[in-house]
Amino acid sequence: MKLRVKLALAIVVLLSLSFGLGGSLLISVSFSSTLENERQTALRSYMATQNALLLANSISQQSDYDDIVDTLSQLDGQNQSLWSGARLSYDGRRLFSSGVMPRGLGSTPENGYCSVSMFSTSSGKYILVSGLIRVNEENLRLDITSDVTAAYSMRRTQLGIYHWLLVAVLILGAAGSWVIATLLTRPLTRLSRASRAIAGGDLTARAQVSSGDELEELAEDFNSMAGRLQKNIVELQDSMRRQEEFMGSFAHELKTPMTSIIGYADLLRSRSLDEEERQEAANYIFSESRRLESLSIKLLDLLVLKKHDMELGEASPSAIISGIVKTMKPVLARQDIVIRYKCESGTCLMETDLVRSLLINLIDNSRKGMDGPGIIYILSDMTDDGCDIQVIDNGRGIPEEELGKITEAFYRVDKSRSRAQGGAGLGLALCREIALLHNGDIRIKSILGRGTNVLVELRGGRI
Repeated sequence: MKLRVKLALAIVVLLSLSFGLGGSLLISVSFSSTLENERQTALRSYMATQNALLLANSISQQSDYDDIVDTLSQLDGQNQSLWSGARLSYDGRRLFSSGVMPRGLGSTPENGYCSVSMFSTSSGKYILVSGLIRVNEENLRLDITSDVTAAYSMRRTQLGIYHWLLVAVLILGAAGSWVIATLLTRPLTRLSRASRAIAGGDLTARAQVSSGDELEELAEDFNSMAGRLQKNIVELQDSMRRQEEFMGSFAHELKTPMTSIIGYADLLRSRSLDEEERQEAANYIFSESRRLESLSIKLLDLLVLKKHDMELGEASPSAIISGIVKTMKPVLARQDIVIRYKCESGTCLMETDLVRSLLINLIDNSRKGMDGPGIIYILSDMTDDGCDIQVIDNGRGIPEEELGKITEAFYRVDKSRSRAQGGAGLGLALCREIALLHNGDIRIKSILGRGTNVLVELRGGRI
């Protein structure tokens, strides 16, 4: 059963119970009040009649009850509104009777008290008031009846009207409750529709609810959750795409040197070559094997860096940079590349070997980005929680559309040139992982034809 149906039924049941019980109670209270008024009127009529009979007896000279009977007859003839019936009896013998009276006398009331009871006839409902009158040392029984049929008729009329009114209220209430339930559950319907759309693959589906209550807050939370889910799925899909590209690039990187190695090895095995050809083949096998070794080491480093929980130690960025420059200056000089550095003194927490590998990769990338002579600058500045290192060159530069991809594993801006220079496309990926392990990152700015500026933020902390 849907929630809107449950709400509508609950409203109808609540309406029927409240209106039914309230109306019934109101009619019952009204009827009880009317009946009580009739009882009081009957008692007053009885007391007035009793007083009139006693007064008549006190001034009468007759020894029997004729004066009382005559007075009662006169009252009955003069004012029928005082009662619907009257009866006077002595010792079970009727002295006077008129109007509607019950059959039989019933129990005799106690002296000084009146008894009030109800009885019914074919003509209606009546109140019977009975009591004793002390006359000439004898007790006479006086019974007076009052017609209350009108009160019962009024109650029946009220109940009939109330029943029709209840039916009308329930019909209108059912229609109104259905409308209310539909309006109240409309946000839930939108939420359900949005969740089904998302389950069906439409990650952009959202629930548009503006009810200004908790349902709107629920819809906002749902939309926020859907947004995060969409973002996570997009990131997961992007990660899967990157993994597929990584595996494809890795297979491609292995295929070229392996094909060459197998080819040259087969050539050495199956054919007789002169010394120069044999040396050339051996050199090619050696260089491609070294390339595979370098590739495997870098891949291993990349995997280890993503899982390694390293310990940082106090080190001087200036000392590390000066040592690297001293080592690489002769290598760069053979390509007419000048390397210069300027470092701020100080120490911070870092993993020295990893930072050295990071800087060597960046300097090597700068070297590969130059077609001829050039200059590489290394700048180091201390920060409150580590240091910033910049590697700046005046090489070819990197196209703007490539800047967001160059830190991906195996990605190369110029694939043919990188392979010719021995690159595997893992350098910047390794550098970024090293920076992340130091709670930092790498930021790259480049202008095509003018050079590249790589900023390394290391946030390992300071002592």
